[in-house]
Amino acid sequence: MIEFQNVTYAHQKGSGVNNLSLTIEDGEFSFLIGPTGSGKTTLMRLMYFDLLPDAGRVKVNGFSSKSMTKRKIPKARKFIGMVFQDYKLLDDRNLFENVALPLHVLGYSAGEIPERVEEALELVGLEGKDHHFPNELSGGEQQRACLARAIIKEPDILLADEPTGNLDPVASFELVRLLETIHETGTTILMASHNYNLIKGRGRPIYELKDGILRGR
Repeated sequence: MIEFQNVTYAHQKGSGVNNLSLTIEDGEFSFLIGPTGSGKTTLMRLMYFDLLPDAGRVKVNGFSSKSMTKRKIPKARKFIGMVFQDYKLLDDRNLFENVALPLHVLGYSAGEIPERVEEALELVGLEGKDHHFPNELSGGEQQRACLARAIIKEPDILLADEPTGNLDPVASFELVRLLETIHETGTTILMASHNYNLIKGRGRPIYELKDGILRGR
């Protein structure tokens, strides 16, 4: 479960959140909509404990911002997958190495990693591209690689921050459909977007963020 209780976080240049309360239940697939600068990325970073609120409390999977320390952050993130708009793939690592990175961080043995990487790549439709480097992939393929990297540790929660922002309409639709497939495994998913036409009519909860204030749709 993700829970925000009267959360405020202020950036010097705006894009913060103001007295925001929100509950996302386990197993929910919901969308966060709002224009650029509305606070969507700030909200995601608070969920990922990349930021801590100025006021209020963020609680994710039993971990609370009130008691969060640098030592606890990796433990909290173990259960959270994150997909970014700008990919954040390592240019000097091939696809296999990029996707395997979280498993190395978590201490998986060398023998466990190949099978898990292959399963993740197959799920996102990138099987056979293990040895390709990021610059050899299309934008859609790079974003699917990021998704494979996020789900390889089988997180309870998947946060996708504008994952279709750099994609064409066809690739965007395919990525949302892929997220829906992942959701069928029981993963809680929150996807942020500024493109309402992409997410409307899907029968999912939609939260609208404007100037750091949350409104339901």
